[in-house]
Amino acid sequence: MKTRSLAWPIISRIAAALLGGYLFTYAFTAALARLLPMDKVDAMVTASLLSFLVYTLAITWVFACRNARRAWAGMTLALPLAAIGFWPQWLEALG
Repeated sequence: MKTRSLAWPIISRIAAALLGGYLFTYAFTAALARLLPMDKVDAMVTASLLSFLVYTLAITWVFACRNARRAWAGMTLALPLAAIGFWPQWLEALG
């Protein structure tokens, strides 16, 4: 019975690492590509190269947290990054 109760936190951490880490990295890459003071192509290549490091660190951070709830809370940092990275596309869609 006790092994069943330990499965959900592990499954939640795996989901946070894979899905949350991917969303965080995607938002980070979009925001960084928009904010870097370079040509658009150079900024995108630089942000894409850094995304591999960011994704690895996000996965490591999720499993280093004390509990799964804290890991999911950290993944919510993707929301402001997504707002920075995708703001022009959202404005085009509305207007």
